[in-house]
Amino acid sequence: MLVKTKAIVLSAIKYQEKSLIVKCFTQSDGLKSYFVPSAFSGKKSNQKIAYFQPLTILEIEANHKNKGTLEHFKEIRLATPYHSVNTDIFKSTIVIFLSEMLHHSIREEEKNQNLFFFLETAMMWLDSHEETANFHLILLLEVSKFLGFYPDISGMDLPFFELNEGVFTPFHGISCLSEHETFLFKKLVGLKFDSDQKIFAGTERQILLKILLDYYTAHLDGFKKPKSLDVLKEVFS
Repeated sequence: MLVKTKAIVLSAIKYQEKSLIVKCFTQSDGLKSYFVPSAFSGKKSNQKIAYFQPLTILEIEANHKNKGTLEHFKEIRLATPYHSVNTDIFKSTIVIFLSEMLHHSIREEEKNQNLFFFLETAMMWLDSHEETANFHLILLLEVSKFLGFYPDISGMDLPFFELNEGVFTPFHGISCLSEHETFLFKKLVGLKFDSDQKIFAGTERQILLKILLDYYTAHLDGFKKPKSLDVLKEVFS
């Protein structure tokens, strides 16, 4: 079936010498993987590879056979070219990290337009703003809404957050955050992308990042922590 849709690139893996296998989150069909032959050969190879940078937003025309095999692009172009994401070291590091997180987190091979629109809007915000220190933390917490494990915030007046159940509790159990960690987590829950970026110190962001990684690990079977995590910590230290 010939499909025209927007797609967000989650990963691109080199296959043999000249080709790529590209995993995308599409607006029309959710997760899809595509085979790109000769991505590293020919006069336009650099242009081809540029399409498949992490979290690039594409407009594609593709043949979807829906047989569990790799699909193939027929036409492809940038939906919205980024102005700063690929040239700003802080933003590009955030994007590499987030693309790995989403690659390991989004499992459902079905349409989820709300998640697609959220990610598209978030990336446009990142590209157009300079103060982005909390962006990755807010995005990961918000994405948990679409993946089905956003914290139950009805008990936010309680002093501890329990990771496995995703609830606030009056008692400090074995899988609970400390009172200080819970305090930081509550502050994060209340943030939007355009909130004050200086609300956290660098060490507090590191604590929150670990909390979010542990939270994802608790709620997603087989979740793998991104290889780019150390780079992210280094850039934001």
